[in-house]
Amino acid sequence: MQNKSLDFWVGLFVLLGAAGLLFLALRVGNMSTISLSDSYSVTAKFDNIGGLKPRAPIKSAGVVVGRIGDISFDDKTFQAIVSMQLDKRYKFPKDSSAKILTSGLLGEQYVGIEPGGDVNNLDSGDKIKMTQSAIVLENLISQFLFSKAAEGKDENK
Repeated sequence: MQNKSLDFWVGLFVLLGAAGLLFLALRVGNMSTISLSDSYSVTAKFDNIGGLKPRAPIKSAGVVVGRIGDISFDDKTFQAIVSMQLDKRYKFPKDSSAKILTSGLLGEQYVGIEPGGDVNNLDSGDKIKMTQSAIVLENLISQFLFSKAAEGKDENK
């Protein structure tokens, strides 16, 4: 009798551990916030998306208003095409802009939408024309180093 009780508690502990691992895997994979609400799709082209990934959040005023759908490459313009799934309850003007931002210094990247002033709203299939690419930390560091090196050359003359 005691053996069956012990087996039950061990089995329960293993199931709870497996559920915890599943939760962590979904959380790390950014899939724990799957939304079943209606959405509409808009696209935007960026010169550089940095480390942006599918399912990354889309935020406006700090509120998650959608998720990144698909990311592809346009071999004619050599730009990344980002498909965004915006929640239907959030409407944005047609002249809104999108930029790729980073949470914290080395955090995850997401798309930030800044609303414009147009009276017409974005519909499914529309394109966001005004975009700002991701700021790549390596490029900033190299620009800083090159500017310091150029200052050093000017002082030696």
